[in-house]
Amino acid sequence: MPELPDIAAYIVALEPRVVGQPLENVRFGSPFLLRTVEPPVSAIVGHDVRRLRRVGKRIAFEFDNGHWMVLHLMIAGRLHWKPAGAALRKKFDLAAFDFPGGTLLLTEAGSKRRASLHLFSSELDMKSIDPGGVEVFALDLEGFRAALTAENRTLKRALTDPRILSGIGNAYSDEILHAARLSPILQTHKMSDEQWERLFTATQSTLRDWIDRLSAEAEKKFPEKVTAFREGMAVHGRYRKPCPRCGDPVQRIRYADNETNYCATCQTGGKVLADRGLSRLLGSDWPRTLDELEALRKK
Repeated sequence: MPELPDIAAYIVALEPRVVGQPLENVRFGSPFLLRTVEPPVSAIVGHDVRRLRRVGKRIAFEFDNGHWMVLHLMIAGRLHWKPAGAALRKKFDLAAFDFPGGTLLLTEAGSKRRASLHLFSSELDMKSIDPGGVEVFALDLEGFRAALTAENRTLKRALTDPRILSGIGNAYSDEILHAARLSPILQTHKMSDEQWERLFTATQSTLRDWIDRLSAEAEKKFPEKVTAFREGMAVHGRYRKPCPRCGDPVQRIRYADNETNYCATCQTGGKVLADRGLSRLLGSDWPRTLDELEALRKK
């Protein structure tokens, strides 16, 4: 799922292409994309885009008549900038938004249709879909700690809960925790002052670094290939590859459609965290250290 740095890059790429330009037409390739009935799509067609903003992991378009269009890409939704009038031909094409200078194409890989489009007649109505998470860069250390300790959660869950922090998901939470040298299962109510300082600094610096990097790329070329697995990431999507800090293999915890990647040496004191599926299978034989894990793999 595109997260804060990815959405920021999309906005950087879209602003010079659509702000101040009229939305000439909206063409749908999937009847399931539009999730609202009022106002109708005709309420925004012909109107200029006034500004863009990020709402969590969503991209919101404000029009000159006060209406809003909000795109939520979910896991597999992606945006592409095509020549004006580009056809909806692929089975993954969900919608085309036609502007004078080009067409914004929304696609979604796979068979599940999770991406969504909402229309609102006012900013107040638009805010109804905001999960309520606080913007990371609007917080100081004290506010950051207060937000994450409102409930006792594991760090992984606290960082990725959209009701707590805005825009952080699976990929960048892995990178943040590796930068902070903290375990993804460490509970927020059990952290020391020093650990909180490391987490706060790592959260801000990691997100800022990726926002700057991806936005600089987006200024040169529209980000056509947005992925959760990026060159330069320390641990996310790098299972069994060497940790860039210590060289030991990156580990993972798999659950549902996601996985958490971490370095046991740098983040968990050398302890291999139990993977839900394998730990059920191995029970008491689950390896506790990297050496035990490697020995198991060699059997």
